[in-house]
Amino acid sequence: MGAPDITPDDLASGRAVRLAARARRLRDHTGGSAPDHVQANLMIVPRALAYDFLLYCQRNPKPCPLLAVADAGDPHLPALGSDLDIRTDVPRYRVWRHGELADEPTDISSLWRDDLVTFAIGCSFSFEQALITAGVPLRHLACGGNVAMFKTNIETAPAGVFHGPLVVSMRPLVPADAVRAVQITSRFPNVHGAPVHIGDPAALGIADLAHPDFGDPIDVRTGEVPVFWACGVTPQAAAMAARLEFCITHAPGCMLVTDLKNEQLASL
Repeated sequence: MGAPDITPDDLASGRAVRLAARARRLRDHTGGSAPDHVQANLMIVPRALAYDFLLYCQRNPKPCPLLAVADAGDPHLPALGSDLDIRTDVPRYRVWRHGELADEPTDISSLWRDDLVTFAIGCSFSFEQALITAGVPLRHLACGGNVAMFKTNIETAPAGVFHGPLVVSMRPLVPADAVRAVQITSRFPNVHGAPVHIGDPAALGIADLAHPDFGDPIDVRTGEVPVFWACGVTPQAAAMAARLEFCITHAPGCMLVTDLKNEQLASL
């Protein structure tokens, strides 16, 4: 995962993952890292667009469950980590200009501005440890890959300039595990909650599971069904649809790993 000297023991806590990213020793996806810790998607927009994006999150809580919002120009999110620096602590970012992907840097310090507002959004990686603890296998983790993510034919509720398709993440499960996954992930509404769809991908407008829009392909084997969760990459699809002049996100799968514990977000 990134540099060859990185081991799972090096990534056991949120702070350890952030420090590895800050030192540029970790440049890859964070699935399976710091398994007890909350991971977050990122959306960083100019202050002039911050209200629109906040409203977009409120109208689309499944794909965009807000964990924290920073003050304009502040690269810190103390509610998520005492020494967290949003400019350096993500393994890989995406820089968008006029709705097009312009760069994928490992540090955005040189791009930081006093008017930028950071939104941290819940991530499905946060409920994966609960699934594993319950004996629900997750193939992308077993294979060391990133989860498969797809744009759908479901439109999100627009807000200001923000609009676009719902993006989902997919995990193949046998039916009994799919039922268990619904029960478990329903307890985590702040990290996308229960699946939005189980079964036929065509119902979501997905033509081919072998070719995800983001992440790595994961095969669905005989006896399994694809299970789809709302995904925090949805704001990136909205940025493309709105052709935003400038914004910064995480690269899909390369999350901000926080000091919060997953169980802190679980509902009873």
